[in-house]
Amino acid sequence: MSWRHFITTPTTQNESSASLRQPHLRPSNVDGVTATPASALAPLDEHNIALLDKVHPPQWSNPNAKPLYDLVVIGAGAGGLVTSAAASGVGAKVALIEKHLMGTPTVGGDCLNVGCVPSKALLKAAKTAHTLRKAIDDEAELGVSLEGSVKVDFEKVMLRVRRLRAEIADADSVSRFADKLGVDVFLGAGQFVDRNTVVVNGQELRFIKCVIATGGSPALPDIPGLQAAYANQTQSQPVILTNENLFNRTVLPPRLAVIGAGAIGMEMAQAFERLGSKVTVLARSGRILPKEDRDVADLIQTCLHKEGIDFQLDVAKYTNVVATEDVVTLSFSTHGGVQQQLEVDAVLVAAGRRPNVGSLNCEAADVKYDAVNGIQVNDRLQSSNDAIFAVGDVCSRYQFTHASDFMARMVVRNTLFFGGDKFSNLLIPWSTYTSPEVAHVGAYAEDLDAQEVAYDVYEKRLDSNDRCILEGETEGLIRIVCKRGSDKIIGATIVGPNAGDMISEITLAMQAEVGLGTLASVIHPYPTRADAIRALGDQYNRTRLTPMVRRLLRGVVRFHRTGRSASK
Repeated sequence: MSWRHFITTPTTQNESSASLRQPHLRPSNVDGVTATPASALAPLDEHNIALLDKVHPPQWSNPNAKPLYDLVVIGAGAGGLVTSAAASGVGAKVALIEKHLMGTPTVGGDCLNVGCVPSKALLKAAKTAHTLRKAIDDEAELGVSLEGSVKVDFEKVMLRVRRLRAEIADADSVSRFADKLGVDVFLGAGQFVDRNTVVVNGQELRFIKCVIATGGSPALPDIPGLQAAYANQTQSQPVILTNENLFNRTVLPPRLAVIGAGAIGMEMAQAFERLGSKVTVLARSGRILPKEDRDVADLIQTCLHKEGIDFQLDVAKYTNVVATEDVVTLSFSTHGGVQQQLEVDAVLVAAGRRPNVGSLNCEAADVKYDAVNGIQVNDRLQSSNDAIFAVGDVCSRYQFTHASDFMARMVVRNTLFFGGDKFSNLLIPWSTYTSPEVAHVGAYAEDLDAQEVAYDVYEKRLDSNDRCILEGETEGLIRIVCKRGSDKIIGATIVGPNAGDMISEITLAMQAEVGLGTLASVIHPYPTRADAIRALGDQYNRTRLTPMVRRLLRGVVRFHRTGRSASK
């Protein structure tokens, strides 16, 4: 049985898209707003139907609950899936609970359905369009001619996004976890009824240990008119966008406003600008990428501005949002007291996320939480109930799929094998996939200054790297921070092409406690961008050449020279 058997096709000219007859689509939880039309999956083409069939089979029957589970996992995003697979793989009896459709598909969480996977597919199309345009502009220098103009078929771009998402969904499918991994999969809303019991669809699931992995949802700022506009819009071409409904669109908005200047906002702003939208980024912070070093953020902003993105970063207050079928009007005031209006065709809200905790009835399980930070956990990721742990966005500020993955591995050891692994021992890198990319691991200089920790900075700009020069991609840098007077690496930032891949060499060095001086002896193929990391090792080693050492070395050279002359 497939979801295609439950599709209702349009019957009148006023109906623009198909819909599902069965009422499995539940509202998205964005700041408590019921917004089913905005968050429902669209369009219902072969690829989205294939996705639904894998992550939420239409006639799925929950298994009969076992008398007792070693581990119950609530939430089937990255953290929940890894926890379930790992625990079941070592012989534990595992139950995995995932709510009914969140408007978007369930199993696989944000990453598969409305996050990393579709966004990176979109970025690929945008980068290709930009590369072709750049080739036209630089044809005199490159000696490569491209006739005509670059055309973007946004509908086909999004078709590819949906196709690839459906293909990747195999790894997260309900059938894989139930049939191949031996996990009892329950589709429904789980709620605690006591310290060791969860109820889902009328069945009681008793557990020895439990892991909460319910993730987070996009937060809508408190702007008059925004929540109503979000709730009252079509599912197929929404105009108030979050990551939950962005990938429903098949029509490119000619003008797009982005509220929020963090990683998601910057990635999507650049993608839509490259695909043909006129993009304006708005923020209150006065800068973009507030987590990164200021000069790094400024470098990225300069690159994005060169591509045509406008920035309005001195917003003091958003005063109103009015959405009609033809235009969205966003009103705001600046810190200078100037009242402004911006008319666009769509608004992407990328202003942070909230943990999904409200519907779990945590009080019954004596699990402490708050609406902003989520489940309160200790360094072992254990909640106030010693039988219940949490992983991922629901309890951590590190809202990355790879962070959830390794938190899950840690929790399996801590819950099933009396482990004492600590979250503070995890070394978590991250990357923002703009062009150029920004990747970071460890401490920032600003944090070290606040902690009064002494450090040394080693830096190399990519405009002196041969590979970057040859490929015309010289905007960027590699910055490594070491403990003062030593080569112990305590932080690093890379800005440039493939920075997210390059940061792994430094992460490995930090994890293995390999010093920067040692990296100087690592042979890199020439020419590569990563050779700049080795060059920073050389830079550190040169600091060890004190005046005394230089005199000693020169003395050795003179000795050899004198000895050779004497032998003649």
